Amino acid sequence: MMAAVSPVRFGQVVVGPPGSGKTTYCAGMAELLRGTGRPVALVNLDPANETLPFAADLDLAELVTVEDVMRELRLGPNGALLYCLEYLEKNMDWLLQRLAALGDKYILFDFPGQVELYTHNAAVPRILRRLEKANFRLTAVNLVDSHYCSDPGKFVSVLLSTLAMMLHLALPHINVLSKIDLAEKFGKLHFGLDFYAEVMDLERLAELLDDDPFTRRYRRLTAKLTGLVEDYGLVSFVPLNVSDKATMARVLRSVDKANGYVFGAGEERSIQTLLACAVGAEFQDDVVGAAAEQYVPTGGGMEAE
Repeated sequence: MMAAVSPVRFGQVVVGPPGSGKTTYCAGMAELLRGTGRPVALVNLDPANETLPFAADLDLAELVTVEDVMRELRLGPNGALLYCLEYLEKNMDWLLQRLAALGDKYILFDFPGQVELYTHNAAVPRILRRLEKANFRLTAVNLVDSHYCSDPGKFVSVLLSTLAMMLHLALPHINVLSKIDLAEKFGKLHFGLDFYAEVMDLERLAELLDDDPFTRRYRRLTAKLTGLVEDYGLVSFVPLNVSDKATMARVLRSVDKANGYVFGAGEERSIQTLLACAVGAEFQDDVVGAAAEQYVPTGGGMEAE
């Protein structure tokens, strides 16, 4: 007798640096999904997150917490967090059983903000492979704080860590510039939003770094690093303001395209209605242009050619 095949289940693996807005995104995306009629469950896999803005349907704290590990094993917070994810990997049956109890709901996995989990450590990729074997069709959603765009050096670092994350996780991947409404909080953008979102002609960033005597010394290194990002041609970003349902709907549409999600009754129409609320350019499917017009209308201090 052939073994029964588990039904395909869809979800988002929400990752990114600390403070990029992952948990807020999960809460906002869950609200959006419920509004479109898509059943959704929130899974907190951050063992250090004690103040969730949502009621988690499944919480890693039921299995292990950073506080307990720090106390019992005398580890620091970073070491304890790594231990917790490795402990989860060793106890995947616990996670899979509880996920099965959630039925066929769309799952939002809220992961920790420790970047090395997604660039160096093997626990998270192995957890994701187990979920895929259990017939989960996942998309990684990587949130990056958009204020890094105003600092060329930091933006180069973001590009490198994003590329490393994409290669390490090996999932369909959507990168998001979060808090786009605060993109110029710490300084004007040097180029238009499309330059940062589409990640093209990065030589212009190296030229900006020439203005600083410290970074100018590393001109050749910067050129090599940006050339590496461009050669792979994988990194691009979708702008997002969590409080703006139109930008949330654009991210959701990108995720659904990436993992091949099949819409339930009325879902696609609800998403298109939200997109119709966007300011301009939606007829051309211009995701970046619509966000730029609304949030960065000046296009930065210089124009990207």
